[in-house]
Amino acid sequence: MKLPSRRWAVVATVGTLAAVAAIEPTVGPPPAKGDAFITAQTGGMLNIEGGECFSDPVYSREAAEVVVRYEPCESGADNQSYGFLRAADGAWDRPALADFAWQGCRGYFDRRWPDRNGGTLDFYPILPTEQTWADGDRTVMCVVYRPRGRLTDSVLPLR
Repeated sequence: MKLPSRRWAVVATVGTLAAVAAIEPTVGPPPAKGDAFITAQTGGMLNIEGGECFSDPVYSREAAEVVVRYEPCESGADNQSYGFLRAADGAWDRPALADFAWQGCRGYFDRRWPDRNGGTLDFYPILPTEQTWADGDRTVMCVVYRPRGRLTDSVLPLR
């Protein structure tokens, strides 16, 4: 009986590892959270309400798309909604919309966390897309997050 050669075993092992790497999530640096990180068209985003916490976007096999998921703030989360802005009607102009969103969310953020909670919090806006804009969406969501880790509870200041 002739056994397979070692070369064949090495090729099979390398092929298996490559296949696993292609389907398993990789761990790397945290994603840059800017105005293109999540959009109004990201799956699950329209289910998030003011003050609620949610995950960073991940691929969902059951939804067959990239989605965000509601997460109870007290259980830990990547992000928390802290305000909404309404953009004026008009033609789609992404640069102008992004400028409006960053300025408006910064104003809300600075009023809630004037010292940025000791530098541990930051924010980003979630914008309508050209498609949702055409459908009448003018809502910008303002989101707070912790750049060096997850939120461990709600970070909204008590009133």
